[in-house]
Amino acid sequence: MYLVHAHLELPTGEQLPANIRAVVRSAIVPGDRVEHVAVHPRSASGLTLGFYLLAGVLEEAEERAVQVCGRLLREVPQLGAASMTSAGVPLLPPAFLPQPVD
Repeated sequence: MYLVHAHLELPTGEQLPANIRAVVRSAIVPGDRVEHVAVHPRSASGLTLGFYLLAGVLEEAEERAVQVCGRLLREVPQLGAASMTSAGVPLLPPAFLPQPVD
């Protein structure tokens, strides 16, 4: 399983609906192979979707997240004006990388 973050942005002046979490979660279908989706509004018009995807390799997970986002942007009216600005596996900050032991 892989975690892939997809960043969405609405045009200036448009805002995410208050129920965006429920809207996104209800639009996920079994064929997406998404085990869970975390929905994090970043601002009134910005959104990060954290997809926990079943995939054999990292590239497949990232590709699947892009495909799922594309479908959400086409099929979910509340996201129709949004665009995906990026998608990828989040990198670990250096504080969480293994450290040498003295």
